Amino acid sequence: MSAVRNRTLPIYVAAGCIFAALAVRGFALPLRVSELGGDKVEVGLLFSIGTVTAAGLSLPAGFLADRFGKRRMLLWAILVGGVSQVGMGVAHTVAPLFLWQALAGAGIAAGQAALMSSLADIVPSARLGRAIGWLTLAFQVGFLAGPALAGISLQWLSLQAALTISSVLFGLALAMTLTSVPATPGRDVGWNLIGPLRTIAGHRAFAAASVGMLGATVVWGTLQAYLPLFGKEQLGLPAAQIGYMVAIQAVANGLARIPGGRIVDRLPRRGLLIGVGLGAYALSLAVLPHLTGFWSATLLLAVSVPVLATVYLALGVVFANLATPDTRGVAMGLYGFVLYIGLGFGPVVFGTVMARSGYLAGFTACAVTGLLLAGLTLVLRPRRLQRPGQPLAA
Repeated sequence: MSAVRNRTLPIYVAAGCIFAALAVRGFALPLRVSELGGDKVEVGLLFSIGTVTAAGLSLPAGFLADRFGKRRMLLWAILVGGVSQVGMGVAHTVAPLFLWQALAGAGIAAGQAALMSSLADIVPSARLGRAIGWLTLAFQVGFLAGPALAGISLQWLSLQAALTISSVLFGLALAMTLTSVPATPGRDVGWNLIGPLRTIAGHRAFAAASVGMLGATVVWGTLQAYLPLFGKEQLGLPAAQIGYMVAIQAVANGLARIPGGRIVDRLPRRGLLIGVGLGAYALSLAVLPHLTGFWSATLLLAVSVPVLATVYLALGVVFANLATPDTRGVAMGLYGFVLYIGLGFGPVVFGTVMARSGYLAGFTACAVTGLLLAGLTLVLRPRRLQRPGQPLAA
């Protein structure tokens, strides 16, 4: 057990550093665009470019991780992320930011596929839920620590300097990966991507997991994109209380990862967990626009987000176990592809509804979509339990 822990800890630390840097970028980029004379449309386009690039390159990145080794892909992702972070920091106009954001999307795609498939190579299947719980906890710590450190640094640094210096976090991840992350040799899987895709997609659990992932990311992405504006415009909260609400939700999300991972490891029928959990979270989204004030909305978010966090852990385990060691990168690339498609799709579609008809209509439409996808997940999931030696059924 201690040997496995010693091999996984560097992955968690590297992941925390990478996602802290990404969180600094998410915090600083809109402000930097405003400094450079850009508008909200350009901010939205910049984030869309990053998401679309990450979605489009997740599957090729996973395939290359299988071909050349996960550690090499992780090193490449860190280098790309660091270069793009510096590029954003030194840019003096908005136009170059689009190039750097597209490059950053490529790094995100490669990094996520490499991190998750590396972990799945090391950890026994019976403990994979807990391992992914620790990995995603590292993500959450990074998301909290990055903006906090950047905000503190603005007392002494300009926004441009803070964004540029945050690339040091990629340097820490690079040092950790070079010195402590186990090397994973590539496999002679050829250059045929269709074969691994056909094998993975041939499992019935793949359809259920993909639909569940799409539902989870559409609901989550829509809420997170518009939660600050909802807090300001409908709940009437001051900026400080909006920040507290988002922070409390983030803490609840992080704290749920370890017990959620234990639950996932103990459940043989994870498809049931995914469908029911997604449906429960969609219902909470439908309730949200009917609430008033800080405490009722914050309590609902804090209670419901652990449910969705556990759904994400179950989805990670299902995708990882659909593959053989030779195709695990492809499986996690598919995971990332569906993830970023949903995160980009939800805010665009339901944001349009909100702009025309208000938050009640937008959140309700998103919740109904989530419920429909939850029901489809339950319909598609395999009904039998996993047998020893067989790929995991959802």
